[in-house]
Amino acid sequence: MPNHIHLIWEMLEMNGKESPHTSFLKFTGHQFLQKLRKEDLKTLEMYQVSLTNKNHCFWQRDALPIEVYSEKVIFQKLDYIHANPCKGKWMLANSPVEYKYSSHSFYETGKDSFGFLTHIGDRL
Repeated sequence: MPNHIHLIWEMLEMNGKESPHTSFLKFTGHQFLQKLRKEDLKTLEMYQVSLTNKNHCFWQRDALPIEVYSEKVIFQKLDYIHANPCKGKWMLANSPVEYKYSSHSFYETGKDSFGFLTHIGDRL
């Protein structure tokens, strides 16, 4: 998606006292900062903020973590994620399998082009 992502992940162990989504946002924010400092200072300028606790912000403050507490909810969210790029204002692909940043083709073909996907059915 041009301005957001959807993820389903399994928390195998806690990372200290932080919530899983807080850890994710903090870790990825630090990774973005390091990469852009090395490779693209112009893009880094786009993320500058004037806050007392940070100079750059990569994520919105209102990230929406949703606990997937049942098999039904997991598959509902997975279907939503796969259909999202092909609907409404986005229309980034004609079908979910065509959207290159989607796991849909992994579920269709078994080929993991990202190198880290696990079939959700294997985790239930």
